[in-house]
Amino acid sequence: MGKITFVEHSGTAHIVEIAEGQSLMQTAIDNGVPGIDADCGGACACGTCHVILHSDWVQAAGSINADEQGMLGLTPEKTDASRLACQITVSEALDGLIVHLPEFQM
Repeated sequence: MGKITFVEHSGTAHIVEIAEGQSLMQTAIDNGVPGIDADCGGACACGTCHVILHSDWVQAAGSINADEQGMLGLTPEKTDASRLACQITVSEALDGLIVHLPEFQM
């Protein structure tokens, strides 16, 4: 089974197993990754599951829709590699994915 690495702003890494078909947000919550609040429960209605993808993984995670882009526009640490974890579906194709958690969510 594949792995995904969540890296806290402090540098602490959390390596979790891929749960095929789940959102990246749910995967983080199910594995106790700190910094993913998911206040809206995955409805793309807040920015509390903001993650920053490692540059090697931006395209593999899929494209951003208008709703996600709007929510990301409200986050102070938005980068070109920013995504909402609730909008990324986990699959074995993401084996090795590295995501960083922004400081303001900690």
